[in-house]
Amino acid sequence: MNFSDLGLSAEVLRAVEDAGYKQPTPIQEQAIPVVLMGRDVLGCAQTGTGKTASFTLPMIDILASGRARARMPRTLVLEPTRELAAQVAEAFDVYGKHHKLTQALLVGGVSIGDQERKLDRGVDVLIATPGRMIDLFERGKILLSDVKILVIDEADRMLDMGFIPDIERIVGLLPRIRQTLFFSATMPPEIRRLADAFLMNPREITVAPPASPAATVQQNIVVVQPDQKRDVLRRLIQSENVKNALIFCNRKRDVDILNRSLKRHGLDVAALHGDMPQPKRTETLERFRNNEIRLLVCSDVAARGLDIESMSHVFNFDVPIHAEDYVHRIGRTGRAGREGRAFTLAAPEDGKFVQAIEQLIGKPIPPYAVPNVATAALTYEEGEGRGGGRGRGGRGRGRGRGGKPPSHAQPHAQPTHHKPAEHKPEHKERHAPRPAAAPPPRFAPVTMGPAQAAKPAAHHADEGGDDNRRVVGFGDDLPAFLARRGSRG
Repeated sequence: MNFSDLGLSAEVLRAVEDAGYKQPTPIQEQAIPVVLMGRDVLGCAQTGTGKTASFTLPMIDILASGRARARMPRTLVLEPTRELAAQVAEAFDVYGKHHKLTQALLVGGVSIGDQERKLDRGVDVLIATPGRMIDLFERGKILLSDVKILVIDEADRMLDMGFIPDIERIVGLLPRIRQTLFFSATMPPEIRRLADAFLMNPREITVAPPASPAATVQQNIVVVQPDQKRDVLRRLIQSENVKNALIFCNRKRDVDILNRSLKRHGLDVAALHGDMPQPKRTETLERFRNNEIRLLVCSDVAARGLDIESMSHVFNFDVPIHAEDYVHRIGRTGRAGREGRAFTLAAPEDGKFVQAIEQLIGKPIPPYAVPNVATAALTYEEGEGRGGGRGRGGRGRGRGRGGKPPSHAQPHAQPTHHKPAEHKPEHKERHAPRPAAAPPPRFAPVTMGPAQAAKPAAHHADEGGDDNRRVVGFGDDLPAFLARRGSRG
């Protein structure tokens, strides 16, 4: 099948031909005619399958008639990251060059004044990240009552990044009569629930099993001790024919550390993560696309924001915490039918994470032996691994490596010690002056069991103890035992 068989206009077909594309991908072949019919679409396709063109091409034809009014966009495309939003904006520029459509890109890290001026002139296509979108709406700069088409792209990444409440709020501001295009690389139950709420009688399109990596990607895993991983990574880069590669770390801090380490060894490398200023991120991505940088150490935020067809390698320096992230990472290589290589460096305690990945993709990851490097075996004990809790939703940001939870999580990971807590009340009683016979005290005594006694003991080390907080002063009521001592003197 050719693009000319999908019902697209001559102007769009000419733009597609100018971009060098001949045949549509499976997701484009199935989605484009449905979008042109005006139906809702629920698409599940792995990364690198051409999802972006599957909605930008028909949207350009639909928007060819009509005109936008000031502050009232006709279509809205929501993306989880700035890089993905910029990628979609670039697609509209490439495929819509024979049309006179206007667009605005609303992302953080750039001047909000320029974005407001674009909105004042009226835009046909509004491409935004949820945070900046809500910010401008609350300032009264956007009216959403004229939106005819809503696109929610990479919905599962929205879920991972905590944007779902923002998405629900934005959808609540849109007209109820609209066309909604909903795309996700995976379809967990939470995403299915959102699709049921946002879509009306959608056409479901699945071009590959959910969360399956491309067949053109050759996968391997190397299990070594954590302190060997940098050396093994350098050996793999030297032994493989690496044209360009992404190196993924789980934490932003590790991105910077690994970047500095590779630079010290003379490798052409740069870092990319969400804490970098937007101009610096844009410059780094542009240099990487132009082959000025061969290696890019990045966090998962960049996993969905890069669309480089000729990526030769992906290295997972850390095993991803969530199995779905593995698919998104290695999906950066082996795109558009090309072959790619993906290596995962695992520590022995990563066994349960590797097991989850293999269950998700439905097959084991073949081991790889690096010459002159001793490999280790994975362990699958539940108590081992990269314990600790994650910051948002209990899903583990800021985990320590080597199985040590962060310091703030250690009191919860260790069992409560009752002995020290039981000695403190006894120590207190030995020194407290207690007469043989005394009238009932004017305050109620507090009786604590072993479990309750452990709490003051735990607080005592950090805050001075529970008793220090409870007894502040006597006020006008003098305890009887002090009064008796005073009368004896």
